[in-house]
Amino acid sequence: MVPQIPIESINAPKIGIGGYSGFNPRTEILPRGWQHAEHADAKPITSEILVEHDVAIPMRDGITLYADILRPTGGENVPAILCWSPFGKKFNGIKSLGLMTPWNLGVPPGTLSGLEKFEAPDPADWVPAGYAIINIDSRGSGDSEGTMVMMGQQEAEDGYDAIEHIAKLPWCNGRVGLAGNSHLAIAQWFIAALQPPSLKAIAPWEGCGDLYREQFARGGIYAGDLFDNLIVKHMLQGRNGVESFRKMFEEHPLANSWWNGKRPDMKKIQVPTYITGTWTNTMHGMGAIRGWLEIPSRDKWLRWHPWQEWYDLWGNKQAKKELQLFFDHFLKGEENDWPKTPRVRMAVLRFGNKEPQSYENMVEDDFPIPRTRYRQAYLGPNNNIALDQPLGSVSSLSYDSQSDDHLEFTYTFQKTTQLIGIPKAVLYMSCPDHDDLDVYVTIEKLDKDGRQMKNLNIPWGGIPANSFEDIKPDEETEVIAYKGPSGILRASHRAIDKNKSMHPHWPFHPHDREEKIEPGTIVRLDIGIWAFGIEYEPGESLKVVIGGRNRSISNFGKDHTNNKGKHILHLGSEYQSHLVLPFV
Repeated sequence: MVPQIPIESINAPKIGIGGYSGFNPRTEILPRGWQHAEHADAKPITSEILVEHDVAIPMRDGITLYADILRPTGGENVPAILCWSPFGKKFNGIKSLGLMTPWNLGVPPGTLSGLEKFEAPDPADWVPAGYAIINIDSRGSGDSEGTMVMMGQQEAEDGYDAIEHIAKLPWCNGRVGLAGNSHLAIAQWFIAALQPPSLKAIAPWEGCGDLYREQFARGGIYAGDLFDNLIVKHMLQGRNGVESFRKMFEEHPLANSWWNGKRPDMKKIQVPTYITGTWTNTMHGMGAIRGWLEIPSRDKWLRWHPWQEWYDLWGNKQAKKELQLFFDHFLKGEENDWPKTPRVRMAVLRFGNKEPQSYENMVEDDFPIPRTRYRQAYLGPNNNIALDQPLGSVSSLSYDSQSDDHLEFTYTFQKTTQLIGIPKAVLYMSCPDHDDLDVYVTIEKLDKDGRQMKNLNIPWGGIPANSFEDIKPDEETEVIAYKGPSGILRASHRAIDKNKSMHPHWPFHPHDREEKIEPGTIVRLDIGIWAFGIEYEPGESLKVVIGGRNRSISNFGKDHTNNKGKHILHLGSEYQSHLVLPFV
């Protein structure tokens, strides 16, 4: 039974806000050398660009969406790249970087033209290369009709209809691709799974693959504050409201048909696919990995990079060059060097102020890396970690689950070691004071003096700071800094469906029922930890932190836990609490 979908109001479009300039269907030609009037550091365009504003695109249910089409003026037939999201087709990257990040995230002045939609490729790069860029306002956004929806079947059907409409326009060569980051990437999974005939390639840049389990209710605990407090309140503009994740969780905290409809069937994606991912994003990485593991197409590539996603999309010259090679090959049919591109490339973070601070473009045969040696890291009563050595005697440790109290376990490396892949925690826990436990597991890195280290998610050379000591607290946001991966689970949601688990270390929790725990009863919790890739030098340490609150860097997160009293971690004998770590 499909539940009634709660709707939340959003701001109506207002001229001057979020790039909105009013509904005004027209065509204009931007001359070579044109520069965006609102941005002094915008890149001038290198060729004429024909811009069709507010082009109507019909949907199968009678709704009309509106798009801006930017294409060459020469009259040749060109492929189209569709950029799908609700954030405003004229809300651009220059504006977003200035509003949301310190130092424009290290993206140099003159990189962007201001024609690029937020989280989308820049038409100033693509139109001269013989492409049309379609910046669309998805259903309910801007002047597009209907109620705004976020991913799922409706957005997939809308994307299908838009692709087939665009492919038949007189200037199009009949081939359409999808590109973009975050929402623009997540939508690609859904749209491509419907297999539109004219969709010939997708390039999901950092897109989560399950909105309940990876973004809004990870581990069964609500985590939609960033969406509620930034996107709904300040970024979305429309006249008919938006599906409310917050209200749906309040009314249906378990994974009902609506929530499960926000998980695309990646096994149905047949087109060539170029996937990117990064360790440092706390929402998108596991979706990229599932895409790699489940998409059946032989034409698929995975590039795991060390940067924040917007920097990689806009500031990484290698990424731009590769994306064009990919689309040239599959949308234009060019015989270029793209087929020689390694199928899998990985990255490893080093943390701190090191130069280089990370390794990238490490060619591998597959992911997870086939030579990985999975080792058990047993948690000991003395706060140490014993590799491959189960504990004999039974013991226990505890923490106050309603405070910042927590447990720590440390392992110091004697030689340079790389951990790359998907870790997992197996914890035996009890709570004498309550019938449930919300448990957070974090892997952190310590320097040789035992101090916590952080990773800068953009190159040091692109910002005015030379070390973390130079970075002010309000500048150290989650897009800039990373402390390590985490695992989250509400114990009453501990059930696992092995048939849907993409990897033994990333268990699929159905989240369709609660299994409360008799106070004091010991239960086994299998907690998937976000994939990571970190190098440790001799004397540096891995620290495992277990507690009742999230320790990741977050500028929007609130405490939505349901903890009470003391949590007890059981160790030794039949209660071998441990982590499984991927050594390569």
